[in-house]
Amino acid sequence: VQLQASGGGLVQAEDYLRLSCRPSGHTFSTYAMGWFRQAPGKEREFVAAISWSGGITYADSVKGRFTISRDNAKNTVDLQMNSLKPEDTAVYYCAGRRYTVATSSLYDYEYWGQGTQVTVSS
Repeated sequence: VQLQASGGGLVQAEDYLRLSCRPSGHTFSTYAMGWFRQAPGKEREFVAAISWSGGITYADSVKGRFTISRDNAKNTVDLQMNSLKPEDTAVYYCAGRRYTVATSSLYDYEYWGQGTQVTVSS
């Protein structure tokens, strides 16, 4: 079971990026999925999560700017990031948990992708 994250890059403040996560080796349609990020020298932190049925939760720092979505038919989970700020710079990780309810704790997630770098310049 692997999670492949893609879509990171270098952008300027106020630009946008769309990250995509594609699980392989297993269907994640009944799993809750999340996005986390880790900036240099900081702990990994919650960004957004979505339950199997579409229930969504966001970190306060990204509310109104980021949108998480999933397509169970295509087995993908996306994170649309708008109005990016330099403080959004981090490695972004896709994660999955074998339960339907989305949570904000990284310790609840069993599966992790390799991460994709997002850098926002001022």
